[in-house]
Amino acid sequence: MTASAFDPAALLDAVYVPFWIPAVVLTAALVIKLPTIVRLWRDPLLRAVGGLLLLACGVFVFCAPSTIARVNRLTGVPNISAPWCYSLLTAFCGSCLLLIITWRSGLSEGLPTTRRAVRWVVGVYSGVIVALWVLFALADAPVERLRDLDTYYARTPFMREEILLYLTAHAVACLITSRLLWNWVRAEGLDAWLRGGLKLLGVGYVLNLVFDVSKLTAVGARWTGHDLDWLSTNLAPPVAALSAILIAVGFILPHAGQYLHDRWRVHLAHRELRPLYELMRTASGGGVPFVLRATPELRLIRRETFIRDVLLPLARHLDAGLAARAHEAARALGHPPERARALAAAVAITDAVEARNRRPEPPDTDPSPDPTTLLKEIGAVSRALRRPDEIEAVRARAAAPAESVPVHEPAVHESAVPQPRARQVHLPE
Repeated sequence: MTASAFDPAALLDAVYVPFWIPAVVLTAALVIKLPTIVRLWRDPLLRAVGGLLLLACGVFVFCAPSTIARVNRLTGVPNISAPWCYSLLTAFCGSCLLLIITWRSGLSEGLPTTRRAVRWVVGVYSGVIVALWVLFALADAPVERLRDLDTYYARTPFMREEILLYLTAHAVACLITSRLLWNWVRAEGLDAWLRGGLKLLGVGYVLNLVFDVSKLTAVGARWTGHDLDWLSTNLAPPVAALSAILIAVGFILPHAGQYLHDRWRVHLAHRELRPLYELMRTASGGGVPFVLRATPELRLIRRETFIRDVLLPLARHLDAGLAARAHEAARALGHPPERARALAAAVAITDAVEARNRRPEPPDTDPSPDPTTLLKEIGAVSRALRRPDEIEAVRARAAAPAESVPVHEPAVHESAVPQPRARQVHLPE
């Protein structure tokens, strides 16, 4: 065995990341953001995000070796893809800085310092792009190189300066962006999804710096007569691909995470109301019609509305004395106040459903309870209905001899029956 047996290029080839993978992830991020960008086009922050993702997609599409060869062949100019890819990468760097400036400083407020910073970034990076094309026009690069152009032409006049210029511009932008991101991550009051996205963005831009260091080290080795081309040809591309994936996920995470979180909350609220909904179906003899294209929010609203619509007429069948006794029984069984109120309401509503089935119309002499106290916490009542053993225990204790219940108990406990969150409904006198 000899020391030359270790081949880093062969090792890195084994973990090569195809260019289409980060391109697909970046495109997915752009597609997720696009509806919001189009709807709120006047928002400079959304425009900056859209521009950055579009340029990042362009970098990985046009920097793929197959695309490089195709562009060179279509134009008839060997290596014309070099300034084109360098320009896309430089524009991406500028868009990163513009995004951070807009995100942190608030371009929509028109601050003078923000406007100056934007003009400086646009001017500098536009100048770099122009210089890249001028240097390529002055250089002599007749041999087409699809993967190792940076090291192959590292000592060629004008190409040398072009390569150094784009790498320097990229490194400066990534250094500033990553520093600002990591400072922002430590700020107070950030949403958990936003903080997670910022961390992924920060790691992505740090990996971009690894890309720049790898490229510059390989180019510098060529200047000194050494061969470290594997850093540029085999290490830098997968690092760039991983960086792009992390950046794309960093942009997706705050949006998708909050979206999924909201959907999960709606699902839990809908599921929470199922026991009370089933009880109301028993009382009404029907339910909410199924709508195939209904959104989760609409299904939740329809279920809540159905419960309220059935509970309102059911209020005439409520036994106010039973509700008060059930509350006292629940407290006597050791339930905390909120749980006791929910259990008392569940007992009263269950009894009202049974009473309505026995006697559809209550006597006119029965006082009608105020429905504004009926629908206060339908979620808590529905949760209580999930424990029929507790309800039966409260009901049995509430049905004890009358002497176990104080005679001066009010006709109906104010908090014994739930009310709706969205509105209060009053029955006519």
